[in-house]
Amino acid sequence: MNHLGQGYGGPPKPSAKAEGRPLGWMIATSVLSWVIVAGIAGGRANPEVLYGMAGPLAAAAGSWIVTKRAYTARPEHLMGVLITGMAIKAVFFGAYVVIMLRVMALRPMPFVFSFTAYFITLYAMEALFMRRLFESAS
Repeated sequence: MNHLGQGYGGPPKPSAKAEGRPLGWMIATSVLSWVIVAGIAGGRANPEVLYGMAGPLAAAAGSWIVTKRAYTARPEHLMGVLITGMAIKAVFFGAYVVIMLRVMALRPMPFVFSFTAYFITLYAMEALFMRRLFESAS
């Protein structure tokens, strides 16, 4: 063990604070941007923008937690975890979009625009957090 209580040769063990920091950024960025859009557009943007944010935010947050825990526990198994996660998210997003558009009967244009914007933004953020995680271990 080193002076930080971490084993040699592996990635550092996660702390709740370190794991929560990226989650906090994802949640804060999403909610703040939604509040701004809702404030500017008013009722014309909701509930489509809110639901367009909710699915990608839940998936990206869950993905980050699983990725961080898998990497810190057994980094050699991370690729398998990521591939499994991608398959689960493909099914989740397919079902989510169908439910939002067919069952909830949301207006397609604001929902799809919002969903796409949050999806791209949140997964770009997760990629940056993953890069930082991998660099901190080397």
